Amino acid sequence: MRYELTDLRLFLAIAEAGSLSAGAAAVHLTASAASYRLKNLEFALGVPLFTRAARGMELTAAGTSVLKHVRGLFAGIEAMHGEIASFSKGLKGSVRIVANSSSLNGFIVPSLSRFLSAHPTINMVVEERPSTTILAAINDQEADIGILAGPVAATASDVTSRRFALDRLVIATPLDHPLLAHAAVPFATVLDRDFVCMDKASSNTVFLKEMAHQTGKGLSIRIHVQTFDAVLHMVAAGVGVALVPRSIASAALDAGRIGAVGLTDPWAHRELSLVTRAGDLSPLVSAVVDLLLDDPVVMASRLSKG
Repeated sequence: MRYELTDLRLFLAIAEAGSLSAGAAAVHLTASAASYRLKNLEFALGVPLFTRAARGMELTAAGTSVLKHVRGLFAGIEAMHGEIASFSKGLKGSVRIVANSSSLNGFIVPSLSRFLSAHPTINMVVEERPSTTILAAINDQEADIGILAGPVAATASDVTSRRFALDRLVIATPLDHPLLAHAAVPFATVLDRDFVCMDKASSNTVFLKEMAHQTGKGLSIRIHVQTFDAVLHMVAAGVGVALVPRSIASAALDAGRIGAVGLTDPWAHRELSLVTRAGDLSPLVSAVVDLLLDDPVVMASRLSKG
């Protein structure tokens, strides 16, 4: 069975792009050269890796299996390069992180900004995803580190889980809102209000809709915006209320721009977990894990009773 790393890199690029021409361009090959290499790879493996259709290239069942192993192979190569570089030039390389919106905006971005400023040879790829998809991303080797809401079951043997942070969801309101007469309310009683939300694909919005659906009530959304800063600005202006992590609302609360009401629902108190693949981590990934866990704000949240 003979094939080259270039063939596997091409396969990965086509799988991620869903297109032969786009995959070829990503690895700097012509479409004809890419087609030739792909056919040779499929011949060497003895199975078709893609079905070819007008809308693009779709992985076969065998191709999906190969994709997982190829991602692992290149993750290993990158880890090897990182380890070798760490002996002579300090940490160097790239780390991939997937996280839900709460942990990303409330904890991770401030930590990483300080880390990256101090380590100019390190790059980060950071992607927001719903918590329910993050374990799969780690298992499929799409990312090195994942941070999600909720504890991770002990049966998830392919990953190592660590308690990351504690946070709680609150209802952000304008300063003169009648809800501020209460310290905490059931979520179901807030659903007759107009909401300001993150964009439709945001994990925060997906979670909000799911919790509203569980109450059997509808959700009135006045506007979708792209950032939590924009959400809080709209709330302060009286556009509506918002479901946000207290870690994100704290600056606006301290500045007196908005109010906040707690929720009595158990799901509003959230434990965030940091997950990595089981086994030894590269020095670079280990350094980023330690950075995230040892951030003073993150550590303080773990000591808080919420």
